[in-house]
Amino acid sequence: MSDEDSEAETAPAVELGEGPDVEGAPLSRVTARLTWGIEHSTVVDREGDTTVRTPDGPQELAAVLDDVDQTYFPDRQAFEDAVRAVIGTGAVPTE
Repeated sequence: MSDEDSEAETAPAVELGEGPDVEGAPLSRVTARLTWGIEHSTVVDREGDTTVRTPDGPQELAAVLDDVDQTYFPDRQAFEDAVRAVIGTGAVPTE
């Protein structure tokens, strides 16, 4: 198989749209950087200064976690559920 054949079999490139930028990181990107189970305070120490996208605009994760009562997250889903209970779900505004 030649290099040209292998290039043709790879997934096509996806072009990004030319709309306004969205400030902050998706919650899933933040959770992918953590290992589970993890304590609330450890998440704040490691990722608290990260700005996440929310339906109400970008917010620092530490500020969001101030409203989360759980002290330990056994898995990614428990963490995301707790955060989404605070920030809600829905469309993320653009600039």
